[in-house]
Amino acid sequence: MMQGRSYHILFLSRRNSARSIMAQAILNKIGQGRFQAFSAAVDPAEAIEPIVQGLLRAADLPIDDARPKHFSDFAAAGAPELDFVFTLSDTAAGEPLPEWPGLPVTAHWRCADPVLAEGELWEKRQAFVDVMSQLERRLAIFINLPFESLDRMSLQTQVRAIADPPSP
Repeated sequence: MMQGRSYHILFLSRRNSARSIMAQAILNKIGQGRFQAFSAAVDPAEAIEPIVQGLLRAADLPIDDARPKHFSDFAAAGAPELDFVFTLSDTAAGEPLPEWPGLPVTAHWRCADPVLAEGELWEKRQAFVDVMSQLERRLAIFINLPFESLDRMSLQTQVRAIADPPSP
């Protein structure tokens, strides 16, 4: 596909306050400069969830400039050309999305919304940890794909398959 430059990836969720922020932070760290991740929402929240901020800090995942944004920011003139767009919520997947600059490969990586978790604080926190672990597993597979040797159709198939990896 593309050689000698970093890949631009956009993660979309309903509010851009938990799942997509976590995915952005994880990929920006483990991608070691080969990937530049962004995140956005269908209906942006006011702020990042406090539990997410705590988890990312504890994992030494930088979120300094992260804030909830609307997806239209990434379809506007001057936005980075995107190589991949991953929807993480059914809301984002069902939204009529724009034609992205760069005509990226897309996939729906459904993740439960940890914001909706109920119960004690520890149970809610565990829901966030579970989603973060799921994203870490998917992104570890993603960054190890042989990008340079795959054509667009093969990449599309590979990134969609990551949504539902086989059980161990």
